[in-house]
Amino acid sequence: MSKKAYDKIMAGLEDALAYAKGDAGRGIAHVVRVPVADVKAARRKLGMTQVIFARSFGVSVDTVRNWEQGRRCPEGPARVLLAVIERNPNAVLEAVGALAAH
Repeated sequence: MSKKAYDKIMAGLEDALAYAKGDAGRGIAHVVRVPVADVKAARRKLGMTQVIFARSFGVSVDTVRNWEQGRRCPEGPARVLLAVIERNPNAVLEAVGALAAH
């Protein structure tokens, strides 16, 4: 690695550390806010049982039940997936090859 590349990487790391310590002038945070999905409403809108919903979108039935009953809250990629399912379920079904099976 060249000295120039090393210096740029170190400068970026120092900026990230400074930002993490509260120095907002040394970095930019990009925050994506994904809404919490109403899993039961999304599933019912599609006319799917919990079992079919779980199979169609690649999650376990227990996970769907836990989300619907409020024992667990979807996080990270699951929240993104559920947001897309709420807005455009056919896009997800088509992407995973489940559209014909539904």
